[in-house]
Amino acid sequence: ITAYRTDEGQPWVLPVVRSVEAQMAIDPLLNHEYLPILGMPSFCEAATQLVLGKDSPAILQNRAGGVQSISGTGALRLAAEFLFRFYNKQNAPEFSIFILHGCAHNPTGLDPSHEEWIGIAEACKRRNIFPVLDCAYQGFASGDPDVDAWSTRKFVELGFELLVCQSFAKNFGLYNERIGNLCLVMRDSPTLSRCRSQVELIVRAMYSNPPNHGARIVATTLSNPALKQEWLDNLHTMASRIKAMRHLLHSKLRSKGTPGNWDHIITQIGMFSYTGLNASQVEFLRKRHIYLLSSGRINMCGITTSNIDYLVESIHDAVTSVK
Repeated sequence: ITAYRTDEGQPWVLPVVRSVEAQMAIDPLLNHEYLPILGMPSFCEAATQLVLGKDSPAILQNRAGGVQSISGTGALRLAAEFLFRFYNKQNAPEFSIFILHGCAHNPTGLDPSHEEWIGIAEACKRRNIFPVLDCAYQGFASGDPDVDAWSTRKFVELGFELLVCQSFAKNFGLYNERIGNLCLVMRDSPTLSRCRSQVELIVRAMYSNPPNHGARIVATTLSNPALKQEWLDNLHTMASRIKAMRHLLHSKLRSKGTPGNWDHIITQIGMFSYTGLNASQVEFLRKRHIYLLSSGRINMCGITTSNIDYLVESIHDAVTSVK
């Protein structure tokens, strides 16, 4: 219910991932030694550059760096454990911590505009808010990782210290490899070093060190221009299919004359959509073996050209017969 599927309804191993794994399989120098506590350095560097931009002032000033995590959820947990040590509950709400989705918001599919992001950042500045950006879907909103990183890079540009929680489950299709990165952007290089040392203590007590295989796939891909371009092409394929299913679903619901305004389906972005269906209507759909969350959230990747007519018919029946 939260993974990408092809138009045949099957999982998709990205061709670039297949290629890199084939290279790794015949590399006599690879071994199964432990990674450092903070993870594979080349992966952390590549992941941080992906979200902040290779020419980010924070990177060039050596005040941004990554910590490999157990996917995006692990990055969020590390961020919470790190910040909790210094969080004074008596200072809330002014000195609070905000977790913001960087792009392709889950579950709503609604991202703030650039102007709205600037407004959010200004509000955070006024209230001394520490932002944590959850970037689990970089590339899935627009098909372009640089476009999808706009909000994160704007916060850095505006001078925030922040944490960015990255996942490579969706945009690399590495769901079971649990590959993530906690990117720390601090005011200066000494502060970054001190913060990374604190996270290192947390990692050592929590899981000791992260996995190697998926991190090597990501690091190899992002550090090789030809492989990175192939990955960008693969990413565009996934994002384009999601957009196509949105437009097809919207078109067919309108053609069917299903009551209501369905324009939100094509104004939302990313893998997920709030359909507007209520819990009773969702339960009606489940009896037809169509599975949404009770909130009405649907994974657009579950829609295919072979099941969309059945889906539209069922949504129409749910809307017209269930209140």
